[in-house]
Parts: sequence; C-alpha cells; structure tokens
Amino acid sequence: MSKASIIGAYNTAFGAFIKKDKATGLVTDTKTYYDLLIEAGRGAIADAGLEAKDIDAIYVGSCSPGSFINQEHVAPIAAEIHADLRFKPMTRCECACASSSVALYDAVYAIEAGRARHVLVIGVEKMNLLPTPQMTHVLACSSHWPSEGSRGMSFPMLFAEYAKGYQAHYKIPAEELEKMLWTAGALCYKNGAENPLAHVQNGPATVEAIMKLNELDAKGKCKNMMIAAPLRLHDCSLVTDGAAALVITQTANVTNKARAVEIAGIGHSAERLPENVRPNMHELMAGKDAVAKAFKEANITAADIDLAEVHDCFTINQILSTEALGLSVDGRGGYDYLDGRFTRDDQVAINLSGGLKSKGHPVGATGASMHALIYKQLIGEPIGVKAKKADIGVAFNVGGSAVTNCVTVLKKL
Repeated sequence: MSKASIIGAYNTAFGAFIKKDKATGLVTDTKTYYDLLIEAGRGAIADAGLEAKDIDAIYVGSCSPGSFINQEHVAPIAAEIHADLRFKPMTRCECACASSSVALYDAVYAIEAGRARHVLVIGVEKMNLLPTPQMTHVLACSSHWPSEGSRGMSFPMLFAEYAKGYQAHYKIPAEELEKMLWTAGALCYKNGAENPLAHVQNGPATVEAIMKLNELDAKGKCKNMMIAAPLRLHDCSLVTDGAAALVITQTANVTNKARAVEIAGIGHSAERLPENVRPNMHELMAGKDAVAKAFKEANITAADIDLAEVHDCFTINQILSTEALGLSVDGRGGYDYLDGRFTRDDQVAINLSGGLKSKGHPVGATGASMHALIYKQLIGEPIGVKAKKADIGVAFNVGGSAVTNCVTVLKKL
C-alpha cells in the first residue's frame, strides 16, 4: 500500500457559472477558472488544519484550459491561494477526464520519494464559456484525433460504441438495455438531489420520469432526444464548471487519525487510444487491470467495498465500471441495477454524490471530486447522502473513451 493519506478536502459547488444575454448572446463569466482553483485550494488547506506555508508542492489536474478559457500554464495560478505558496513547485497534470486523479498519484509519488511532506492537489475545469459545438470539439481532442475526432466522432458516439458492443455481446434486447441505462441514470439523479453541491438537483429520479421525457410533443420532438444511439440526452453527463482539492501527507506523519484516510491502493492503467484497435467493446479491459492492481495493493476484494464513486460519463460506463470493479458479474450489471442494487441501502452504494450525471462533470476536477467526497464519507462528514457503512471506498475515474483508468482504494485509518 502507499505511504500517503488524505488529511483534508474541499469541493466547490458545481454548475454552469455563466450569465448569458438572450438578446445579444453575450456570455459573462460569474465564477472564473481562477476563482474556482483558488477557492478549492484554500478550502482544502483549511480543512486539513494547515497553513499555506506547510504545503511543499502543488499538483493541478486540468484537461483543456487552453481551449476552454485560453489559459495554459495553469499550475502557477495556485500561488494566488496565499502569498506563502510563492516559490513552491507547481505542476499541471493532464489525462483528459482523469487529470486530477493522475495529479493525486503524482503527489503520492512525491510523498513516497521523500521530496514532500504535505502536498496540495487541485482539480479544476471551466467548460461553459464555449458554445456547445466548440465545447464538443475541445472534448473530441481527447479522443484519437486521426481516426475519431477528425471524422466527427464525439464522445457520446464513442461510448455508444461500448453500449452497442455490450448489447450485442450479451444479446440484450434494445428495450431492456434502455431500461438498464435509465435505471442507472435515475439512481444518480435521486442521490444528487440531496447533494447541495450538485450541478443538477432536480433531475428525473425515476425510470418513469425519464420515460415521460421520451414522449414526442406536437412537433414530433422530445426532451430526452437521441444523441448517439442508443444513448439519449439523459444518458450523458453534464457540462460543468467546478473544482475540488485534497491535501495529502505521509501516513506516518498523521496526527489526527479521525480525519485521515489512507490511500491504500492505486491502479493506473492505460488502454490503446483508438477504439478500433481494441480487442472488444463490451468490457473495460484496462479498467479491470487497474482494479486488479489497486485491490492487490490494498489487499481487498470487491466484497470489502462499502461505497464507490464510478465514472458515469455515460450511463453505459456506469454499468461497465460496476462490472469492472467486480460488483456485478460480467453481463449482469444492468440487470443488477434493474433489481434495485447499489442504492444507499445496499451492501455497496454507488455514486452517492449523484455521480457525473447529477453532481456534474468538470472534466479536470472529476477525479479530485470523487476522492474528496469519499474522503468526507469515510471521516463521517458526508456531503449529501450518508453511506450506511463507510470504512472502505473506491474511486474509479476514467479519461477519454475508457483510455486512462484510475482506481483508488481509500480506507479509514
């Protein structure tokens, strides 16, 4: 297991922090990238009971700030958190939607190398300043550009390939697959309704509510339109602005065990970037490899997990992630959701935060947010729905089309 523990965390509110003039189309930024990064960093340091001068290094996870807000070289923005952070080493990490999980892992390596005693990790993204077509293009740059992005393949289309592969391999009728996806999405909406930081707190929280949105109006349109068959609008995660931060230290240096959570195991596995060269499209092969690495290091099995935050960028990936973690038998994840599994009352609860579907998905911040909210559950300070039991939690964060796979096992000290 690693030699590092989380001793503080902070999650900003998630949302679309802009104001748009309907007449002119002018967009005003109401909470900037800089504001979000600074708020999260200050919050995490305070939550850890430290002062800025105690921080030895800072790692910032951010996916595409150069395209989203015209700002590269973002790590030094952290110097604005407090004057005492000036001259500290600051590094940006990028692995698409897994950017801040990778930032956390780099921070762990710095701790284990003995180069740092306390490290601040920040994940941040500001996505809503761009119109939808430009935002979609920016995200597509995290696909394999020659074979995917340049040919008009968006991320809904890329994950639709997994949905179609899963359906074909396990011979699932289309109507049944749809209900599986809607059930997974409704669970996240239900949980997110109780998360005060969530981007959407009033989403359709039952399968019936989602089905109602599929009904055509007089113009032949519906509110839950098809985006990339079989994925509809409510199978897709949100375009979100937000930040989250963590403070980690050497486990041997922890003074208040009641507010410390051990990073017990890490699994970081990369898949081949183009989908068309992968052996199959019905399972998260690299995800399973990351799970095996993390569970082995932490000396746990799936049966030991109390709660998990999984990367539901699309509802199909929620099901695939559940199977990759060993919480469902391959091909049975969707049926388990249909049977009412993985709620707050189950043996293992999934996405109590509301997940990317309801809490939101500021891509560079998602990994840090997953870890922050599991940390809060494990120390008995839950944000939103409280886990029935919270001794061991797992974060499963994905970058790209299931390319960068980061699995972290967190344990109470």
